[in-house]
Amino acid sequence: MALDTGPFHFRGWRAYNRAVETLGRQIVLSLTLVLGAASVNAQAPASIAIFPLKDIRAGQKGIGKTVFSGMRVEDFQVEILGVLENLGPRESIILARLSGGPLANTGVLQGMSGSPVYIEGKLVGAVALSFPQSKEPIAGIRPIEDMLRVDPRAPRAPRAAPAPRAAAEDPRARTVIASAGAAVPRLEEIATPVSFAGFTAATLEHFAPQLRTMGLDPRQGVSGGGTPADGLGDARTLQPGAMISVQLISGDLNVGADGTVTHIDGDRLYAFGHRFLAEGTTELPFARSEVLALLPNLASSFKISAAREWMGTITADRSAAISGITGRSANLIPIEISVGQTTYRMRMIQDRLMTPLLTQMAIFSSIDATQRALGAQSYAIDGRLEFDGGSVRIDDVYSGDIAVAAFAAAGVSSSLSFALQSGFDALKLKSVKLDIGVVESRTQRQIVDLIAPRVARPGEEIEVTAVFAGQNGAETASRVRYRVPVGAPAGPIFLTISDATQTNLTEFQQAVGTPQKSTQQVLTLLNGLRSNTKAYLRVWRNEPSYTVEGRDLPAPPPSLALLLNRAQAGLTSTVTSRGAKLAELEISAGTGLVVIGNKTVQVEVKE
Repeated sequence: MALDTGPFHFRGWRAYNRAVETLGRQIVLSLTLVLGAASVNAQAPASIAIFPLKDIRAGQKGIGKTVFSGMRVEDFQVEILGVLENLGPRESIILARLSGGPLANTGVLQGMSGSPVYIEGKLVGAVALSFPQSKEPIAGIRPIEDMLRVDPRAPRAPRAAPAPRAAAEDPRARTVIASAGAAVPRLEEIATPVSFAGFTAATLEHFAPQLRTMGLDPRQGVSGGGTPADGLGDARTLQPGAMISVQLISGDLNVGADGTVTHIDGDRLYAFGHRFLAEGTTELPFARSEVLALLPNLASSFKISAAREWMGTITADRSAAISGITGRSANLIPIEISVGQTTYRMRMIQDRLMTPLLTQMAIFSSIDATQRALGAQSYAIDGRLEFDGGSVRIDDVYSGDIAVAAFAAAGVSSSLSFALQSGFDALKLKSVKLDIGVVESRTQRQIVDLIAPRVARPGEEIEVTAVFAGQNGAETASRVRYRVPVGAPAGPIFLTISDATQTNLTEFQQAVGTPQKSTQQVLTLLNGLRSNTKAYLRVWRNEPSYTVEGRDLPAPPPSLALLLNRAQAGLTSTVTSRGAKLAELEISAGTGLVVIGNKTVQVEVKE
């Protein structure tokens, strides 16, 4: 039979072909989805229904999800007010009014950061910004497109030695998205409530200014404390809107930051809708949290919560979100601090800035919780900082009437900070163990005088006497002998006796200006720091001296000094100059006594 090619039949044939072609594509797509679901999809994110930013219009209605009580995710209502475009570099924020549940009473809660918002069942983004002290729960929503760019599996960049940075210049200080003066309400990232459990109130008061410069809002009593059980919980029970706590310390002392899960894609998790510490690539453990109560507050309401079970590790911390991997355990540092008969054990994150600060806080709190805050005190610290490439011995004594705990904590953290910020992978911290002995008396000796001949000759041995005063005003003297080098040029030499703090500070200042060349050089420097139980006599001339690649080169010949000066003028970072040190001698003031103060005298060398 001949094929009828009339217009009607031709159009019908074309429609039939299109239908077959469409059906074929659907079959291929279905097979692809089935095969994809049968495989481990850890590298390619699953499809997600997104409500794009370009389709957002004022007046649209949606729902959000968060936890107001326990672990149950509840809905709240969302009304879109508009889009605030280009508030930051290529950054737009959706403005919305929230309602439902307790929000009329509490406003936007700290801890709601990351609460997902949906329109027509499609994910819009996360509640991430608010107006502090606002009378209405009006929030800024971070578009989900921005959050999904924070890749939790991005490779870690090689470590590099960071340049010294003032605390106020730290990039972790929270950025205000839009502001118009201090007295005008401003849309800013919802403050991350960082809960401190197990710490004394004096610890938070002492360190609060430093924490706030890093964008952290320290709170006590907003967490139930305690430590989640060892091992990982079932991450499949997590869902968008669930409460999580990112833990910085867990154990006898706890530090955690609460927020909300926005989206889960396989084993990838996205949360907060803004930065936490601005870490970039990181390794922070997180746990599922239970909301115990809500606390309405005129300034900013917040959730009171408790971490219950470990869920995984946050691996990326960027401006638009934090993201991580469920079912992965973080590598944490065991910390043990014994004060007298009391021992505190905890595990801490590995971070070049936060780890020294948190260690300092843990030492301060451990002493403050066990000992009196005022009155004569002496603390002898004995311990070890273990790194992948070696260890640093801590052996020092601190004494005084006030702030002794602060000085002791700072002494340990300064060594830890120098090591972690040196930039060497081999100086990754493995453990910290400290034993703090306590004596309820002040064991100090003040340097009150330094006695030496006014004139000396080359090759002559001179006697130098250091005079110390004790608590009751009684003076004691210690003597050392110094031989003026044979062939020493005529002119003045200076004798400076100092305590360990000032002498070590000089060493640190020189080390900061001189890049360290190896792990061993850093460890040698830290293990060579002087003890507070001795005084140190430095003999020096007011002449150039140089450090070349970590080695001292005092009073070089004029020809070599000329070359070194040229290298320094050419900005060679391995060459630094200072006053020429001829010798350094230790002077004891007595066993276990802390020396403070300094004195300088001048001796004229004559031919």
